[in-house]
Amino acid sequence: MRKFANADYIRHNPFLPTGLEPFIQLLPVLKEHGTYAENVRMFVDVDYVFMHNIWKNAEPFGANEMVAFDIIRIDENGKVAEHWDAITTLVKETASGRTQTDGATTVEDLDKTDANKALAVALIEDVLMGKNPGKITEYVSAEQYDQHNPRIKDGLSGIVEAVEYLTSQNNMFKYSKIQKVLGEGNFVLTVSEGEWSGKSQAFYDLFRMKDGKIVEHWDVIKEIRTEGLAHNNGMFGFK
Repeated sequence: MRKFANADYIRHNPFLPTGLEPFIQLLPVLKEHGTYAENVRMFVDVDYVFMHNIWKNAEPFGANEMVAFDIIRIDENGKVAEHWDAITTLVKETASGRTQTDGATTVEDLDKTDANKALAVALIEDVLMGKNPGKITEYVSAEQYDQHNPRIKDGLSGIVEAVEYLTSQNNMFKYSKIQKVLGEGNFVLTVSEGEWSGKSQAFYDLFRMKDGKIVEHWDVIKEIRTEGLAHNNGMFGFK
């Protein structure tokens, strides 16, 4: 750990102490429970590495099996300098029949990274921030949209059904600010801030693009807590 990370590396998980030594002190607890991560996807965007992971025997984090997005910033010396994450309990039965992590993993279209980042931003700003919701069909494929959010069905119809239900419950996702956009080829991860269920939330959304449209989506939604924090770094603070 000391070889690969800075002693003062910055942690953004609000419940784990910042810095390297406090994290090393946590390792015996993880070992006792047999906690480990299975990496499903890993991408690189300049000095950021972003990953989609399944955590097993993860009781120290809240449940036996959990799904997480992890983001690591690498400094100019090649060491881990900063870490962000969002983790949620793995759901066995989902609306689409898909899991929260299955689906495509192969990076393609490296020359389209910037265009795909712009597509993800446009979807969030127009649809999820409400600037022009009617443009959703310009961003999401009508032929294929594989949905991995456990509560939403596949396809554009699944999105419409979810929006109608959440709106009827006065509980629609409210995105207010995009904090970071990371991408490699046909995969883009956005980290956004907003509200849901009456609480401030961090929204991690991973999109897969094909031929200029979004064809697959994974996400983790994590409440932004304000009490019992291990540090004051906040859940965002991206450079």
